Amino acid sequence: MRDVAARAQVSAKTVSRVHNDDPHVSPETRARVTAALRELGYVPNTLASDFRTGRAPVLGVAVPDLADPFFAVIAKAVEEIAAGAGMAVVVTSLGYDAQREAGALESLLARSLSGLVVAPTGQDHRYLAPWAARFPVVFVDRPPRGLRADAFTGDDRAGGQLATGHLIAHGHRVIAFVGDSPAMSTTADRLAGHRSAVADAGLAPCEDLVAFGATDPRNAAEVVHRLSRAEPRPTALVSADARTTMTLVPALAGRTWAVVGFGDFPMAHMLSPAITVVDQDPAALGTMAAERAVARLANPGRRFRRHTVAPVRLVERRSCWSPAGSAELFPTSCPGSETAASQLEAGSDPDPPRSSPLLAEEPLS
Repeated sequence: MRDVAARAQVSAKTVSRVHNDDPHVSPETRARVTAALRELGYVPNTLASDFRTGRAPVLGVAVPDLADPFFAVIAKAVEEIAAGAGMAVVVTSLGYDAQREAGALESLLARSLSGLVVAPTGQDHRYLAPWAARFPVVFVDRPPRGLRADAFTGDDRAGGQLATGHLIAHGHRVIAFVGDSPAMSTTADRLAGHRSAVADAGLAPCEDLVAFGATDPRNAAEVVHRLSRAEPRPTALVSADARTTMTLVPALAGRTWAVVGFGDFPMAHMLSPAITVVDQDPAALGTMAAERAVARLANPGRRFRRHTVAPVRLVERRSCWSPAGSAELFPTSCPGSETAASQLEAGSDPDPPRSSPLLAEEPLS
């Protein structure tokens, strides 16, 4: 604040009055102080202010979508750690449009935060530098780009290898990959792991078996329909995230593709068949991120490891049979949804969904 005061040729108290929108500051002085604040990238030390006023410090949490089970678990874990540290929590959803991230976060950061835990969607986080210089900014699920900050992520590349390798071990040789957007670092890393597993097995890569954008029922049906027409035709599919898997389930009903999803979600074990997943443990990621924010606040001079990559694990269920033992996917979980793909182009699907019920004797993965 002293630097701002010197630049604007006013007292520190006047800078504080401008920052607090005191109406008794003249327009000329306000303009001079505002310009100095902007030029110096000033962000107030809200933690010190909170301690002086006796208010509880506030930890912000920003995730793409609170309706996504993965991010909901992260937010819940952060809340629990913050509550134990005597901190209040403000939560917001960023959405999946990377262009909206900066505006949404800057609105949240205007709420006198003491720290921030963010699962980002954008590709450039340099705009957060002024805040990161004043209080802890901790990234979760995806690392920052253009900004030095703490990050806790899952081992996405290893997870992609694990999912595809599991299908290869079951005898599959033509495996599709479906993700949300290749611009997301998580999706790109999981795709890289998938491709690595294919190459390690000596299998021929096929870009026609890579698809993105299964974000709603219509697009999911289109993706499944297109993949079913690819040559060679897939016998298995890797889904890059839980939201994509949940959207794909109705479109896959009645098919005979084996499936591994990246990210567990509620009821995945109750579907027919239960879905094999690569589990990232979002509760652990959220807990570690919140603990780091609290530790940074308590020990501002301490050095910490910047990027922690947490291991992932395969949760084996029933959706990964071998090609010879293939059975229908989700006929009881999604009754009637087997028509989703065929509605796109009636009668033209070379791998039409079937309608007979799934046998209870399906092989374990």
